[in-house]
Parts: sequence; structure tokens; C-alpha cells
Amino acid sequence: MMTRRNAWMGLFAAVAGVRGLLAAWPGHAAQSGANREVVHTDAEWKMLLTPAQYDVLRHAGTEPPFSSPLDKEKRAGVFSCAGCNLPLFSSKAKFESGTGWPSFYEPLSKSVVDELNDFTLGMRRTEVLCHRCGSHLGHVFDDGPKPTGLRYCMNGLALKFTPGSA
Repeated sequence: MMTRRNAWMGLFAAVAGVRGLLAAWPGHAAQSGANREVVHTDAEWKMLLTPAQYDVLRHAGTEPPFSSPLDKEKRAGVFSCAGCNLPLFSSKAKFESGTGWPSFYEPLSKSVVDELNDFTLGMRRTEVLCHRCGSHLGHVFDDGPKPTGLRYCMNGLALKFTPGSA
């Protein structure tokens, strides 16, 4: 029996396979540089992050849908960058998108994220990066709920959750 989860998992497997075939055309790598507040060498990032976090945050990888416990996180609190701890999203802006990734309709402030056009895999998307360290967080789409109509679809591996007031 085909469930929504099975359909998403099949789609993810297909996309991952295509991504592997197009390894010469990867997603944006993280945007490091002198203009970032937090800068580490590649070796330092590898020591600070798990291998899965390193792939997502520094090489624009994508975790499998429905694999992050943060997708189902319902407590009040703040979601921060797993690379530098910059607070990014309030639990008040989190909603259930059904995509299998933590989704928000707005960041805490537009100044905490950077957005770049992303044309990988032959489609136009908007990539979301942490403003402080340049780490890849996910993508933003224009199919979200009110009040913004946006869906910030974030990799759970790119986020840390701190319970408390949102």
C-alpha cells in the first residue's frame, strides 16, 4: 500500500540518486569568508559537526524526509543554527507542512538568514543560509500558510532546538 511517507521516501531516493549522478554539479557549498562572523577551516568544521551535519551544513546536502525528530517538535522554544548557535526560528512560526522536514513561515528576523537563487537539479529554488556562519539550512518556497505565504523548509540536522519561551 502506497502511503504519503512511502511516496516521499521514493521521491527522496530518486532525487538522491540523481544528485549522485550529478556530483559534478552539487548544490551550493556553504558560503564562508571574511564577511561572516563565524569562520572555520574545513578541518575545524569536520571536528565540530557530525558527518551528517557536515554534509548538510557545509555541502548543501539534504537529510531524508521524516528522519529528524525536530519535524515533530511541538514544545515552545527557539531553533538555532547547528553550526554557530545563531537563533533562527521561533516555535511560534513552526507548522506541519507534511513534507517531512521542519517548516516555518518566517525566521526570527530577515537579518538572520541569507537567501540565494539555487538552480541545482534543473529547478529554480531559493536556498537559505545562516547569516552568521554561511551554513546551508534548507530552502524557502512560496506555498506556506498565512501570514507570509512562505515555507522555510529546513533540514533538522542544520538546527538545534532550545526549549523555553518562543
